[in-house]
Formats: sequence, structure tokens, C-alpha cells
Amino acid sequence: MEITIRELKVMQTSAELTFSDVLGSWKARWGINRMNYIVEPGLYRVGKPDSNSLVLVSANYKMSFDSLRKELNGLNAWILVLDTKGINVWCAAGKGTFGTQELLNRIAIVQLEKFVSHKTVIVPQLGAPGISAHLVAKFSGFKVVYGPVRAKDIKEFINTGMKATAEMRTVRFSAYDRLVLTPIELVGACKASLMIFGVLFLLNLLGLGPFGSVDFYAYMGAVIVGCVLTPVLLPWIPGKAFAWKGWLLGFIWVIVVYMLNGWNGWNGWNGWITVPQNSIWRVLGYLLILPSVAAFLAMNFTGASTFTSFSGVLKEMKIALPLIIISIALGIILILLNNFFELKGVVI
Repeated sequence: MEITIRELKVMQTSAELTFSDVLGSWKARWGINRMNYIVEPGLYRVGKPDSNSLVLVSANYKMSFDSLRKELNGLNAWILVLDTKGINVWCAAGKGTFGTQELLNRIAIVQLEKFVSHKTVIVPQLGAPGISAHLVAKFSGFKVVYGPVRAKDIKEFINTGMKATAEMRTVRFSAYDRLVLTPIELVGACKASLMIFGVLFLLNLLGLGPFGSVDFYAYMGAVIVGCVLTPVLLPWIPGKAFAWKGWLLGFIWVIVVYMLNGWNGWNGWNGWITVPQNSIWRVLGYLLILPSVAAFLAMNFTGASTFTSFSGVLKEMKIALPLIIISIALGIILILLNNFFELKGVVI
């Protein structure tokens, strides 16, 4: 066995995470070097595994790999890392990179049968959609055992004879789980927003503004609503579609902007809110743009959620996307007309 290990490439890893590992995860959460946050696919050893040690399968997204290995403290085990193109287990299973063919290929490449005397690999439950256990057994001889949802349960799973409890099989998606996914969405939205701010700056130079502080915080508020508030409050917002949930919170944000700008006078006992005469079209523009921005950004979160299916995502996008585009386009036209008439001194 020792000769075989020397002949074939096996990488040593540790169950202890370093400061660099923690910092790297934090940076990946914020989209810094995210697509390069990977480990080399192949066979790793934690501790001093032998031919009887268990083989656990993971993705080559470093955060997935780290989440598994840090739970193996005190154990001697093999980790078989698949080439998932830097995607986590759950998403890679849906995309097909954490799949049957890749598992078979990796077993063959590392010549796993030379390192273990048993014929069992433990695959995380969230990777199950991509793995056909019967095909793996048919073409490699290795039996697939589906482990728990969370890596933190792996020790208990092993100690109970690889039998998962109902708790281990339950997929949860708490407010905290959703919150930690929001930074990368927020960073992506802010990067795209830089182009929007550039366009607004040019419009100001061309005399089609003014676009000022109100427009800035109104827009950025819609971004935060779509990227952060909607995912965190997801289960408690009425409706099913993510776009609708984002639109609803975006509409509430428009009312907040409306109130912050002093457009909150009551028209006698009729109860109608009044708007300064030359701001009517701007307010209507906000009503069309801001909720739509929030809806679009909230809809992006569907790929990271347990609340939707792939077919549900496609259906929602087919309906919501055209409506969002039309609404934003009309809102932009109204705000530009409002600015034009204000500059010309025309009372709307």
C-alpha cells in the first residue's frame, strides 16, 4: 500500500483550518477571487488513512472542501474531490458537474481500488440529484452511500454505522443561511450599478438631469431590498414567486422614499397623499423602476434557494422578465420627461 501511495498522487490535508482558509472563505463570500477559489481535484488524505478508512466525496469548490475536512478532526479518512469547476456540491449536482460520469472518472483516475479494500464511497446528500448510484456500482464496483445534508453531522453519521437520522436528512434554509449568501449578490449588483451611475452622470452633463442624491439612495435602497431584505425575509413575504416578493418590498421602499422627500401631505379628509405638481412623473417613474429593480435582483436568488425547482425558475423568468424590462423602460421615460419639463419650466 505504501508503494502504491508513492506511485500515485495523493495530497495531504488537515482538519484544521488556518487564518488563510477563513479569510479566503470571507473573500469568496464577497465575490473576491470567487471563481478561482478551488482545490485540485483528486484524492486527499486526512490523518493517516489505511485500506479500511472511509472515502468521502466532495466538490473542488474550496469552501465545500473546507466544510467537510474541518469536521474530520480526529479521524483518518480519504477525501475524493471531483472536478466541479469551482461550484459547490448542491449547485454542481444540478448543473451536472457533480455527476455520475465525473465520479466514475475520478475513481478511475486516482485508482481508488488501490487505496481501499472496501467498495464504498460516501456522497453528500445534496449531491444525490447528480449521482446515479446503480450506474456507479455497475461501472466501478463502488457502492454509493448518501451521507447527511450537513458536513457537521458526518461524525455522528459514521459512528452510527452510516445510518442517517431524519434530522440529518432534513434540508434547512434558515434566515442566517440565506443572509450569508447575499454579499456576493450585492457585490455583483453594485458592480453593474457603476455603469448605471456613469450613464446618469453623462445625462447630467448633457442637461437631461438633474440626477442627484435622492435618485442615488432611492436606487441603492432598491438594490439592498432585492439582494438582502427579500432573501432574508423570504418565507414571510406573501406570494410564491421571488420576483413578486421583491416587487412587493420594492413598492414599500418607494413609499418610504416618497415619505422621506416630504411628499406626504394629506388632502383634507379625503385621505389622498399629495405630490408636488412637478414631481408627479418622477414619483410614477420610481413606482415603475424601483420595485422592478428589486424584483429582478430577488429573482436572481432562485438559483441559491430550496424554495424553487428548475422548472419553476424558468417559468417565473419567462413571465417576470418581460414585465420587469417594460416597467423599467417606461419608468426611465417618465423620469426623463419630468426632468426635461422641469428644466424648461413647464408645469406638468
